[in-house]
Amino acid sequence: MLPCKICGQENCKKHSFLLPSTKRTEFSGSSPPEIFVGKWNYPDVYTGILAPETYGNNEIMSSPELWHSKKLQIPDIMSLRNQLIYTRKQNNIKKLNTKFHQTFNEIAMTHKSVATEFRLKKPSSLTSHPDSRVPLISRAAPLDSVKIQENTKIKKKIDYLVNDTDIKSAPAILELHKSGIQISNIIKILSAGLLGLKKNRRLVPTRWSITATDDTISKNKLEKIRYFPEISEFQVFNAEYLGNHYEFLLLPDKYSFEVMEISMKNFSVWNDYETFFPRKKYADSVTGAYYANRLALVEYLEKIKRQASCIVMREIRPEYYAPCGVGILREASRAAFQQKVKTFPTLKLALEDIQARLRLNVKNFTQSSWLLDNYGKQTKLSRFF
Repeated sequence: MLPCKICGQENCKKHSFLLPSTKRTEFSGSSPPEIFVGKWNYPDVYTGILAPETYGNNEIMSSPELWHSKKLQIPDIMSLRNQLIYTRKQNNIKKLNTKFHQTFNEIAMTHKSVATEFRLKKPSSLTSHPDSRVPLISRAAPLDSVKIQENTKIKKKIDYLVNDTDIKSAPAILELHKSGIQISNIIKILSAGLLGLKKNRRLVPTRWSITATDDTISKNKLEKIRYFPEISEFQVFNAEYLGNHYEFLLLPDKYSFEVMEISMKNFSVWNDYETFFPRKKYADSVTGAYYANRLALVEYLEKIKRQASCIVMREIRPEYYAPCGVGILREASRAAFQQKVKTFPTLKLALEDIQARLRLNVKNFTQSSWLLDNYGKQTKLSRFF
């Protein structure tokens, strides 16, 4: 069998749905909408618009919220992603006033598919962005010019905050979230450099904007959660999507948070944690999934008006052979907390329940857990009263 043209592996499933290259240097289609800002050669990064060669409602091609709600499988997602052409230019992150960026910004701001016409400098070629935080981008082409063929639909709250150059980016993100704008849309707006003080606006690599959005929203919620009473029993939630099996174990204690990931393919382990006090360094082991998991947790804690310690156990099963981005992990985590809570009087019983669903021995998680190792060691003031 011939090796894959992108990764070089034989019998490659990840790129098995690749469309053949074409020699076309012009095409038209409806962007889902989707933009992408790379991080290579920062601050002079690749910036572009993704679109297929078809018209219509193509939102599902770039929406992790829709993928999860419709329970799309990896072949479905890969098939959709491989239809997209990443038409790109290389720009400095502070150069935001070009004709290209006017179109780029409109697509970043809208939530509806946009009919768009593209002229390329040369045909698209196979490419790869090997980062689990971002869904597959398999075809890229240098962009000559782009033109929107219809009026874009932009929500009033987005238009207002984009035009408000006196509000910092963090409050703007929070206001967008509060008004019901989807996380994936906020990420695009931030990435396009459309939020924040005028002097500070710049392009933000998509990978960074994903983390920044999840982190900003969850930190804001935690400011209130840290004053809530603690839960009284051990709680367990679980969810699974595309071979990502999640177990959320909540312990009756002050807020703290830990994510542990184990790959069943090579038994690699990733682990990051934070105490009751805000984390200051980037979670460089678990990376973007850490912040997506934390956002799902704090949304739940805010809803029940309680605080707790939480251990997230992610069992990455062989079925997850093609990373589909942080968005699906965020939605899977949110889905876990939409299930009916399981409560247990002891940690032992809670772990036995978790073990019934894991393929690995739960000790692979518990024996490496910083949070469990320190659980119960700190004397609480309540013991003296």
